[in-house]
Amino acid sequence: MSRKKKELPLLENITITDVAAEGKAVAKVNELVIFVPYVVPGDVVDLQLTRKKNHYAEAVAVKVHELSPKRATPFCKHYGVCGGCKWQCLAYEEQLRYKQKQVFDNLTRIGKVELPEFRPILGSKKTQYYRNKLEFTFSDKRWLTPEEIKQNVVYTQMNAVGFHIPGAFDKVLAIDECWLQDDISNRIRNAIRDYAYEHEYRFFNLRTQEGMLRNLMIRTSSTGGLMVLLQCKITDEAEREKMKELLRFVGDKFPEITSLLYVENDKCNDTIGALPVHVFKGDDHIFEEMEGLRFKIGAKSFYQTNSEQAYQLYKVARELAGLTGDELVYDLYTGTGTIANFVSRRARKVIGIEYVPEAIEDAKVNSAINGISNTLFYAGDMKDILTQDFINEHGRPDVIITDPPRAGMHKDVVDTILFAEPRRIVYVSCNPATQARDLQLLDVKYKVTVVQPVDMFPHTHHVENVVLLEKR
Repeated sequence: MSRKKKELPLLENITITDVAAEGKAVAKVNELVIFVPYVVPGDVVDLQLTRKKNHYAEAVAVKVHELSPKRATPFCKHYGVCGGCKWQCLAYEEQLRYKQKQVFDNLTRIGKVELPEFRPILGSKKTQYYRNKLEFTFSDKRWLTPEEIKQNVVYTQMNAVGFHIPGAFDKVLAIDECWLQDDISNRIRNAIRDYAYEHEYRFFNLRTQEGMLRNLMIRTSSTGGLMVLLQCKITDEAEREKMKELLRFVGDKFPEITSLLYVENDKCNDTIGALPVHVFKGDDHIFEEMEGLRFKIGAKSFYQTNSEQAYQLYKVARELAGLTGDELVYDLYTGTGTIANFVSRRARKVIGIEYVPEAIEDAKVNSAINGISNTLFYAGDMKDILTQDFINEHGRPDVIITDPPRAGMHKDVVDTILFAEPRRIVYVSCNPATQARDLQLLDVKYKVTVVQPVDMFPHTHHVENVVLLEKR
């Protein structure tokens, strides 16, 4: 006989006091820290606990007694169900304030190094339609909202294209309108969805790995480039022809698409790093532009997803690098060489290192099309490429710019940087927590002299941070 689940209490008239990780807010009741989604500091609410541990709990707000003056009205119809843009309910100026606080808390509590006064965070001019890339998932298991379930309707159409529901990997929320990317993205996605419904295409089942339509990626650029990549599981020639019929429909309906691509994927996940990308129509790339420099972006290329804020971020990195034209610069985790090429005009030589070979090929092309001859690029795992032998061969850098993934830098990479002893290190991070950990390791030889947060992702808790370290 199963044990009866303990009923968790309802807490009444609780004031939300702060924000926390993953876009949640915080309340405190008798030293118990409670994490709550979709509320903001200053809200007074009743909380239904959903999970309770010794020192913390999770809850949902079931009744609102008083709304905070820090609140904003969410603008998206999918808010509260879709896992993205959780801070739509928080006024943008407050989002910036809490992001600045997040950087400060991480660097002081985790880094525990001497810090200067922080520069004010650079907010994004665009808070809607700011992304240049979105990916949508096809699924034959559409997520039904609580309102739909209450209606007790038998739904005949359970296929959906949209975003994964947090905590339910095989369920997808059908997205009608997303405010993250130019509206062309909505029109293309919805047209593909309607065509697939009408012609009875099989949407993918993430559990059984059956079905044809898997994933849709849409990229836009400031130069007018528009890339659409359709990912399908193909089991026979009939399905391949159906896929091409869909691509023909998309190409005809949206002549503004400059790069129409497809990938045949029978793997258990949607990553395409090892798979060939086929051109159905147009080019295999689009271009982004920054200060007259053109950057080639392929289907597998990394490029900052907020183009306008990427420019602000790179300007900060270049300023803090303090280049005079005589420096040897190492650009670690260079991606498609955007930062490397961006700073090259003010350096003697720039060496970029990146794990993804296709990105390095794009980086070389980006140098070539911009007439830049003072860059070198190497592909491979950072900890394997950036070694003492590499530095002895190519020279000790005067400046290192590093922009690692969320996990931060491997300790071997930090040790090699300490061996290289550049005069300045510009550390660009998308995760202030791992950045703080690395700053502590670098503290033995380097002092933090500038901290500049940058908001790349409005309505989310994510924040970029740029730190300048100077040799002691």
